[in-house]
Amino acid sequence: MPVPLPCIAPPLAALAASLLMLSPALAETPAPEPVDLVDPFVGTSGDHGQLTPAATGPYGMVQLSPDTRPAQHAGYDHAAMQLTGFSHTRAVGVGCGGGGGDLHVALAYAGNSGPWLMDKATERAGPGWYGVTYGDGIAAELAANGAAGIVRFTLPRAGTVRLVIDPRHSYTVRHAVEWMQAGSGADLQARMSAGTVCDEGIYHLSSASQLLLNGARVNDAPIMLEGDRLAFDLAVAAGDRVELRTGLSVVDSASAARVLAAQVGGRSLEDLRAEVRAAWSHELARVAVPGDGEASRLFYTHLFRVMQTPAQIDDADGRYRRSDGSLQQVPEGQHRYAGWAVWDNYRTQLPLLALLDPQRSADIAASLAELYVAGKMQWATDSEPFITVRTEHAGVALLDFRRKGITGFDAAELLPLMEAELATLPRAAPDQEIETAYDIWAVAELAGDLGDTARATRLGTEALSYRRMWRDTFRDVAPDFDVVKARGLYQGTLWQYRWAPVFDLAWLMEDGLGRDRFTAELDRFFGDGLFNMTNQPDIQTPFLFAAAGQPDRTRALVDRILHRPMDHWYTNAGKRPAPWHGRSFALDPVGYADGMDDDAGGMAAWYVWASMGLYPLVPGRPEYLVTTPAFDRVTIRLPEGRTLAITRGDAGQPPRWNGAPLDGAFVPHAALVAGGELSAGR
Repeated sequence: MPVPLPCIAPPLAALAASLLMLSPALAETPAPEPVDLVDPFVGTSGDHGQLTPAATGPYGMVQLSPDTRPAQHAGYDHAAMQLTGFSHTRAVGVGCGGGGGDLHVALAYAGNSGPWLMDKATERAGPGWYGVTYGDGIAAELAANGAAGIVRFTLPRAGTVRLVIDPRHSYTVRHAVEWMQAGSGADLQARMSAGTVCDEGIYHLSSASQLLLNGARVNDAPIMLEGDRLAFDLAVAAGDRVELRTGLSVVDSASAARVLAAQVGGRSLEDLRAEVRAAWSHELARVAVPGDGEASRLFYTHLFRVMQTPAQIDDADGRYRRSDGSLQQVPEGQHRYAGWAVWDNYRTQLPLLALLDPQRSADIAASLAELYVAGKMQWATDSEPFITVRTEHAGVALLDFRRKGITGFDAAELLPLMEAELATLPRAAPDQEIETAYDIWAVAELAGDLGDTARATRLGTEALSYRRMWRDTFRDVAPDFDVVKARGLYQGTLWQYRWAPVFDLAWLMEDGLGRDRFTAELDRFFGDGLFNMTNQPDIQTPFLFAAAGQPDRTRALVDRILHRPMDHWYTNAGKRPAPWHGRSFALDPVGYADGMDDDAGGMAAWYVWASMGLYPLVPGRPEYLVTTPAFDRVTIRLPEGRTLAITRGDAGQPPRWNGAPLDGAFVPHAALVAGGELSAGR
């Protein structure tokens, strides 16, 4: 969001102009860094992304954000004018009622209980920080990194203010709260439990906070209010600053206190803001695109969202909890992650991390593998360490990681646990049968990679048994093909799920439909407005044309989705009587199509892939479909000083790798990570 320039008094303006005339070099401004191109307000208005402008670091547990009235899923709506306070956690861009909202803090002058009017003209945010003025002119500033954050209030006048900390605030059902330590504002420790997203399971979190007035700890005892809330009444002068500093832990409240000491300690809010800026600069610099216009700002804004999940949950001493609640110690040099939405992002976000950040991806893979060791559920357990959604297709993600050289887990040990899960997977509806077949296929492929030929053959045959159902259900268009949830489908139509078995794409093209019918009916799918960009089941379909030998069709469709308004006909519940018309991705608080959730970076990663001119069409196969990048040049910084350049070639030029034509529409992962130049025509 643009920041208004300060007014310059006429004499200073004249002096500035004369200096620029004398020294043209002074007129030059350095090119903005990627971190300066991020707009955290994109996707924060209405049902257009379900995002917030939270202060957060890369893969951080703390998502410190304002709570507004009215609110969307994650407690905030950019269109809202009233503020209720600030809370420390939220799930990133997910549906249902969202998740998080832990440890809500609010401050106002005595007698003014809120909610308070926000001065929207003062609202600002960037990677790791947020600020707004509200109520009687109180300025709130937030900064966060990792598992800790600071909320600072600057008071405009003398008086008495009341700060209230609410541990029962939540976007889901609050199951339990206990103050472990609350003798004074200098040492506040709590333990909280709440429902995960959609209230499927329960997560357990501990916190430690310190209250400061002008940098000195407040040693006053709190006032106990109804609902386990704590209040502090503070006498303040104009310009005084009240701060609440908080650390989170999945271990216990004493560990949260150590997190607070290690990650905040005596740092100022400005120190923390500089630290988190550096962290974001490091992560966003993994990819370089030219310019600072709309396309570049959208690119880095979406890359910023990709790098927010999953959350690193191990403490400074390496302890963490698994999804079964057991206390664990991470091996030295590694980390553990939680906060899964794998059904939503295994197609795009996890493969993108595998390409851009293989070292972190090894820890993410190890964390996914531990779900099986702990007794994996399809959604969440009742002993989750952090806010999560669902874990379907974790096996596909693990196969994808391993085939890209990212291990981090013992595949042979995991294989029987992955096979055991297959018997529990749903098969009642057509989409469930396809998705279960994908999971079975992944285990079969992993078995084959490990040399377990008998298991691979048996499971491979079982995976492909879905084909009979596909012929009966999807081969011929029926009257209910364009009905959302027809025949028990989840949030989609038969038209949209028809193209889902990408793991069996050759059969789908050649035998399921036949190549001519495949492309003809794919044309009808897009021509008749049957495609749905607002949910994941069919987001791969624009790339199917290129896989079938028609790259121009893919190029045109992707360009339209990235840059132009289009009709959006579908919600998760049904088809609209008239389409919502607008851009799928826009540099605006209405940043996604209506009803489209970012879903833990799933949609943001789609944008990044499409802009780079690559797409992981079949997670589990270590290759990428090649199309045309949205920029003249995209440069990916790889480990050990290697670089991958993706460039736009001449019109009609087929894809080339290091100057030689590609053999087909796909480029292997192993080739890309060795470094080189990939070029595709416009």
